[in-house]
Amino acid sequence: MDTSPVPAPSPRSAPRFSAECPSRPILDQIADKWSMMAMAVLDRPTRFNEIKRQLEGITQRVLTQTLRRLERNGMIRRRILETSPIGVEYSLTPLGESLREPFMRLHEWTVAHSEEIRSAQLAYDVRSSAR
Repeated sequence: MDTSPVPAPSPRSAPRFSAECPSRPILDQIADKWSMMAMAVLDRPTRFNEIKRQLEGITQRVLTQTLRRLERNGMIRRRILETSPIGVEYSLTPLGESLREPFMRLHEWTVAHSEEIRSAQLAYDVRSSAR
């Protein structure tokens, strides 16, 4: 029986992002466009329909699913308002607030580089159509 140690996998062959990594579902949510846009409009407690009005193109179903996932992950808080009819208000939790600064930096980077990215996309499309 060989008792020599098993060599560690080389860095190039080992997965860098394991399928079992607990960060994967969190990154999936953070990278979701509707999640980040919903969190961006929550600079104060906001009702569902107001969030929907600020997110042009989102359906009621997708917004409901997005808000539920954010609530489940501890990013937002849902509060029932004892109004007639009953309303619901959403706000960021401290955990959600902690994501605001890195998200805003990413958003600013996106805006600053949007023309450069659009030019690259157009150039790629021209090259691809010539193939």
